[in-house]
Amino acid sequence: MRPSSSPQYCRLVNGSPVYYGWVILGVSTLGLIMTSAGQTYGVSIFLEHFITDLGLSRSLVSSLYTAGTLIGSLALPVVGRSIDQYGLRRVFIVVTMFFGVTCLYMGFVQNALMLGIGFVGLRMLGQGSLYLVCLNAVNRWWVRRRGLAIGVSGLVASLVGVGGFPVLLDRLIAQYDWRITFMLYGATLLCVMLPIGSVFLRQQPEDYGIPPDGDLPPEPEEETEQVATEEHWTLKEARQTTVFWLIIISFSSIAMLSTGLMFHMVGIITDHGLSTSEAALVYVPIAVTTALVNLISGILVDRTPVRWLLIGMLFLQALALGMVSFVQDVFMAYAYGIILGASGGLSRTVSGVIWPDYFGRRHLGSITGMTAGIGIAASALGPMPFGIARDILGSYDTTLMACAVIPLSLCMLSPFIRKPKKEEIGRG
Repeated sequence: MRPSSSPQYCRLVNGSPVYYGWVILGVSTLGLIMTSAGQTYGVSIFLEHFITDLGLSRSLVSSLYTAGTLIGSLALPVVGRSIDQYGLRRVFIVVTMFFGVTCLYMGFVQNALMLGIGFVGLRMLGQGSLYLVCLNAVNRWWVRRRGLAIGVSGLVASLVGVGGFPVLLDRLIAQYDWRITFMLYGATLLCVMLPIGSVFLRQQPEDYGIPPDGDLPPEPEEETEQVATEEHWTLKEARQTTVFWLIIISFSSIAMLSTGLMFHMVGIITDHGLSTSEAALVYVPIAVTTALVNLISGILVDRTPVRWLLIGMLFLQALALGMVSFVQDVFMAYAYGIILGASGGLSRTVSGVIWPDYFGRRHLGSITGMTAGIGIAASALGPMPFGIARDILGSYDTTLMACAVIPLSLCMLSPFIRKPKKEEIGRG
């Protein structure tokens, strides 16, 4: 949506005692946390119950999950365009409503077909659409301090979501039942998250005559300079640049390999002689490091070219893939978790900042809708090659070492990533 030619007045926004972007940041962070039921770390808590209670094989459940993720990713370009066309709040209402209904539906799943349909909904609406809406909201209200905003949001979402929700879901399942747990989650989305977002979400500060970041309104000549500085690219224009595809390939490789590592975490670690409980504890340093690096890199990205953080993200991913084959004790397993978490923290920051930084905010929904769809589709393919290689070779190690070449190669190409200029495609 383009900024309104005549800014409107809203008592909630214009009368806020603090910059309203902080309210947007709080609501969006809560939304990111509430995507947990659609994220791999959330769904994994229910995995054994799907297998046992529904009488399904592990390979079938994994295949349904992969298919659900791939199908769900197809909707994200549409969701992204809808954000630009209809606004954040309207899309949020529709997405959250259907996400809540999907969680309620999961309480009635009885067979493989019903589970597959549920996976499509969870991945499309939770991991994909709600995450996309919330991240777009933060990016539209913050520009100069965007990295800090993304960092703070990522810190809280990582600690509460990745670090806390798996434990909460596990305890609810133990006390009640996995079906009741899904239904409680759905009720929370419909009765808590939906009303909060419906009341407080707004599209962008310019619609209310407020500059991004809560800065003082610029003088006319300064305003002209700002407009000239921030270029707004359409999706069609962005796709004509080499840097657009280099960034997509980088994030897709991270999504694919990280999902594979997380999905097979217990198997990879126990293959090296550690117990299942010791392997599960590796998630703790991953969550803590992801949160801390997310915050620190968010502060740095406002002062450092984002491509250098992208290089660090890829290098740490390659290092994690290479070193996990040499894990022999708990200390090395935790060190591996710290490195993987650091890569994840950088990934959250860079993916949140680089698209609006390089291509502007006006068509951000369309651009991130496409990029998120490709990334989620790539993540769906991650677990499969690791699992097949384990069955054929009897070990993950060879595959892990080979996969380390992918981010390492992209790391070497990353210095060529630069903020694009429209003159480069003007005659194309």
